[in-house]
Amino acid sequence: MMDAFMQFFNDNLLIFYLLAFAILLGFEVVSKAPAGLQTPLLSGSNAISGVVLIGAILLLRQTRSDDYLTLALGFLALALGMANAVGGFVTTDRMLDLFRQKKANQ
Repeated sequence: MMDAFMQFFNDNLLIFYLLAFAILLGFEVVSKAPAGLQTPLLSGSNAISGVVLIGAILLLRQTRSDDYLTLALGFLALALGMANAVGGFVTTDRMLDLFRQKKANQ
């Protein structure tokens, strides 16, 4: 079992490096962004969540019915992507409401 995992890890080492680099780069970009750019960044991450949702749907449609691991991972991606997209849109709407109330009070 461990040999199979290590073989998989070695075969996909470049993908793991790319994932680690993307996580670090995303953290640096978001943490250094000024407060005025947080809303557009959140909207951009909602678009990425939409891409994850499309990928999860395609994965689930092409998976054999007896491949439980892929079905479980596809469902997990679908559920988490949907929660992230809906939460992002709700948060963006609340943030935009704050700007609307400022303009209405002036």
